[in-house]
Amino acid sequence: MKKLINLSLIVTTLMIGCSKQNGTSTVPGTGMVDTTKAILRFSAPFYNGPYGTVSGEAKIFDDAGRLQLKLAGVNISNGPDLHVYISRELLPANYIDLGRLQSTSGNQVYAIPGNPDFSQYRFVLVHCQRFNHLFGSAELR
Repeated sequence: MKKLINLSLIVTTLMIGCSKQNGTSTVPGTGMVDTTKAILRFSAPFYNGPYGTVSGEAKIFDDAGRLQLKLAGVNISNGPDLHVYISRELLPANYIDLGRLQSTSGNQVYAIPGNPDFSQYRFVLVHCQRFNHLFGSAELR
């Protein structure tokens, strides 16, 4: 009986681990791209994933040879271990991790290392690493 209770607790924790949580979101990111000098290369709206909600836009800028991802006007449901990826697939298997989500709302900027081929890295993902749950995605165009 004790093993059954422990198993139930583990399963319940995994099922709700990345679900929308009520709580305090992080402070909105303050990094901004100077769009008067930067060149917009790609832009796409976010769509909800199976485990969360994401609205807003993903924009890739080239700022004097430095690639940056701007999440513009985003509103993202909370989760325990949310990261921002640029990915080859909708479900991340081949991706570049841009780091932890800075904020669940507002604008934020992430440096993109190297010079990825955006004909292959077509998706921006908000993804829960701990539970491998997709919160939302944007397909770059």
